[in-house]
Amino acid sequence: MASNTPRTRLYLITPPVIDPAAFAENLKAALDAGDVASLQLRLKDGERTASENAFRRAAETVLPICHEYDVALIINDRPDFAVKFGADGVHVGQDDESYAEARRILGPDRIVGVTCHNSRHLAMEAAEAGADYVAFGAFFPTETKQPKTRAEPEIIAWWSELMEIPCVAIGGITVENCVPLIEAGADFLAVSAGIWKHPDGPAAAVKAFHAAIAKHGRG
Repeated sequence: MASNTPRTRLYLITPPVIDPAAFAENLKAALDAGDVASLQLRLKDGERTASENAFRRAAETVLPICHEYDVALIINDRPDFAVKFGADGVHVGQDDESYAEARRILGPDRIVGVTCHNSRHLAMEAAEAGADYVAFGAFFPTETKQPKTRAEPEIIAWWSELMEIPCVAIGGITVENCVPLIEAGADFLAVSAGIWKHPDGPAAAVKAFHAAIAKHGRG
């Protein structure tokens, strides 16, 4: 998921609960509509990470679709699930497995991304440790989780000027509010409800994000 272009790309995040067969159709529609870098499988049972069986059923359905479209499948929270189900990487938060432990489990070749909230210090630590990307947020209120911190686009601008390691902007991002993050230089926009709950459907959402990126991006 390395950033080989200055143009912002989409990093989709699943809803917390999905029916794999139904979600597969929405995913195909989104991926048919335009470039997507990655899909994070983020499944929850209330506040807790969903069961291994839920991840297995979802991964068995979405992994072949992701690879057909050259999209990296990232598992949230659980590096062991990423290995077990053949995913391309894992995303770990500050309360999950450490970066070092996730890297030990996944090995050198898979993606390990790290949540850094609104902290420059955490981001620098993650980068120095070898993270493949750092994620800042939440930039806006979000339906999918209670954010611990609020971040401002300035942290994206600071990071993009200073570091080559990609940064992901996350938290409540929609077509209507994404422009400041694109202009700040975000490598990836992590989007969940802004895609799956778009009033005109996920394909229209992807196309609208691409229009905003084309108009306001640096590429």
